[in-house]
Amino acid sequence: MASNGILTTMVVNIKELTARLAGIGLAEYESRAYISLLKTNPATPYELARSSGVPSSKIYEALNRLVEKGIASAVEEGSRKRYVPIDPGELLGRYRASMNSLVDSLSDDLAGIGSGSDVSYIWNITGRDYLFDKAIRMISSAEKTLLLSVWKDDFPLLDPALKEAVKRKVRLAVVHFGQHDSSLKQIFTHPIEDTLFREKGGRVLALVSDSREVLIGTIFGDNRAEGAWSANRGFVTVTEDYIKHDIYIMKIVGRFDRQLIKKFGDKYARLRDVYRDEEE
Repeated sequence: MASNGILTTMVVNIKELTARLAGIGLAEYESRAYISLLKTNPATPYELARSSGVPSSKIYEALNRLVEKGIASAVEEGSRKRYVPIDPGELLGRYRASMNSLVDSLSDDLAGIGSGSDVSYIWNITGRDYLFDKAIRMISSAEKTLLLSVWKDDFPLLDPALKEAVKRKVRLAVVHFGQHDSSLKQIFTHPIEDTLFREKGGRVLALVSDSREVLIGTIFGDNRAEGAWSANRGFVTVTEDYIKHDIYIMKIVGRFDRQLIKKFGDKYARLRDVYRDEEE
């Protein structure tokens, strides 16, 4: 039973790896042949057909395509031909360089097609991975300023990119819900994150880059996420003011915490009641 379980896991992993290799342009049989070559090389087409599961009638075509793409090489050994694979690091490095070049050229060409309209749209974002991937890309491309409101559960995902931004002399200010151990400066700790989580039902991420683009979203208890990105000036200004006002409050709290609790109660309950203006 144990060996069958291991075998099933290996088959699943190979299947997933084959699907991901399709993302860099390898057909299924090419991927299977390449994976088998990485395991055992040099190898004959017959050996590869057996180890990869590629039909014997298709293995030569798959290997020829790998050779054409520079992913495998044929080595003559007497009357037989054996194949060896390119190193995975070299393969992926070459693909990355090719994609970077393609993205750069497309960026220039597509930008030149634009109508020059000043209309800014708001794009919906769903999924936590998408939300934080966009946040990291915004942080990485920032040139002057970053304003961020983030919770302790999510901050570690952004911390490395933020540190790189600071190295580029980007000015940074963060409202952080919960304690942190980051070495970054200008992080203002919000003291009542648990209360706010119960009230809102989720963790809010808000990011403004260079006063030019904004990302805002809510991560719910089951890690679902909903949000939006925009370069709309109104959206940017509102989010910028939201983060700045939280920082103003954190500066006040840091200096007058006891007085605030005395006047407005534990967790500043009366201060946060915007529909009444009362003290304890």
